[in-house]
Amino acid sequence: MKPNLLAIAMFLLFALVTLGITWWAARRTRNASDFYAAGGGITGLQNGLAIAGDYMSAASFLGIAGLVFSTGFDGLIYSIGFLVGWPLIMFLLAERLRNLGRYTFADAVSIRLQAGPVRTLSACGTLVVVAFYLIAQMVGAGKLIEVLFGLDYSLAVVVVGALMIVYVSLGGMIATTWVQLIKAVLLLGGASVMALLVLWLTGFDFGELVQRAVETHPKGLAILRPGPLVADPVSAVSLGMALMFGTAGLPHILMRFFTVPNAIEARRSVLYATIFIGYFYALIFIIGLGAILTLTGNPGYVDAAGALRGGTNMAAIHLAHVLGGDVFLGFISAVAFATILAVVSGLTLSGASAISHDLYASLFRAGRPNPQAELRVSRIATVALGVIAMLLGIAFEQQNVAYMVGLAFAIAASVNFPILFLSMYWRGLTTRGATLGGGLGLLSAITLMVLGPTVWVDVLGHTSAVFPYKHPALFSMSLAFLGIWGFSVTDRSAAAEQERAAFRAVFVRAQTGLGADGAASH
Repeated sequence: MKPNLLAIAMFLLFALVTLGITWWAARRTRNASDFYAAGGGITGLQNGLAIAGDYMSAASFLGIAGLVFSTGFDGLIYSIGFLVGWPLIMFLLAERLRNLGRYTFADAVSIRLQAGPVRTLSACGTLVVVAFYLIAQMVGAGKLIEVLFGLDYSLAVVVVGALMIVYVSLGGMIATTWVQLIKAVLLLGGASVMALLVLWLTGFDFGELVQRAVETHPKGLAILRPGPLVADPVSAVSLGMALMFGTAGLPHILMRFFTVPNAIEARRSVLYATIFIGYFYALIFIIGLGAILTLTGNPGYVDAAGALRGGTNMAAIHLAHVLGGDVFLGFISAVAFATILAVVSGLTLSGASAISHDLYASLFRAGRPNPQAELRVSRIATVALGVIAMLLGIAFEQQNVAYMVGLAFAIAASVNFPILFLSMYWRGLTTRGATLGGGLGLLSAITLMVLGPTVWVDVLGHTSAVFPYKHPALFSMSLAFLGIWGFSVTDRSAAAEQERAAFRAVFVRAQTGLGADGAASH
């Protein structure tokens, strides 16, 4: 496909607008609170849209549509799985997180535990989750620009990485939030138009759409059955656990609860985000079915072997061209590009915060950093993470982006969620339990991932995998909870008794709207 000049023009327009926002935000970013939490001045509706913007990533728009196009039912599993974690956050975490009055995930879990080991583990978990999540976004961005601009894939990844570094290092959370807001509105609008046009093809009869997709797809009725990603009960349960509990452990989502002024706005944030995200995933399934209907065997969009040009991640982009020609393709491509840039900005900010705030400021500087030095470290970390994201995006070029995000969710479910949940709800949690058990979850998730089919076979080129399952969460999350419990209940140290006693003092205040230090949260 030749370069689409209209798409390029819309890309450039979005880049200019968001760079303008970044310049405006940079002038308002005066301290750590502004950089990490936008000064706590974001409303519930704004934060809900921004959370939805963070969550509706390239994995959702490009990856899930591609999964529905290639395998059918597997895409629906991802759509539902990405959504079901939100009630958990709403009822268990959102209010308590906001009332703690902190900046990051590590802040929340280290309030009543020893800061050094807990912050180190939390920062490591955050960085690994961010790395895997960034892979998905960079792969999606690279493929999108490769197909539409005619650029080399590696160069396309570098372009996206460079823009991401500019957004985060200059504008912090204020810029990231407003980029997310704009992107969320554009994405919801664009996906709505696409879904309506797909339904228009079948007279707005969803049953007819499904029937025609079954008749068109080479796998026939098999697309309505579980596919290769959930072909056995272990894979299905493991993927479900990753998607549901991993949502509650995503560091770039958890950071957003510190950007609102109070607990009421935190609850509203989750409510609005759930509505927007649920609506969006319903649209994505329709878009995937529309791609089956219009792209399967279409000589303008498949190669000689019958494979979709640019890979299955480009199904939604090609569908936009079928439905609305170059104009609609240009708009949807710009929206997809906005989606990727916004999400990688949020991810990079959470990763940079783990380095600058959790490691540098809280550990190396013993909680007494020079504010300007902390911001400088954060910006250096942003550049480093941007370079790492580019390299990983190039290495994992052939992977479906929704699947790669599934791996990030598995790690979040195996280390971040168990520690965060038990720190808020279990009096018996100790530093030893959190660090050893959480470390066990993190190491087992990474090890099983490397030994599994995705890395061991697809990336490293071995003929068969040591660990047979693509999704490790069932095993690694179980090990994490068991390890945290076992190492905590056997901890008889004086420090452990003080940590158990501190539970009530910290979380009664958090539940009643007081910060962990006893001051009202605002």
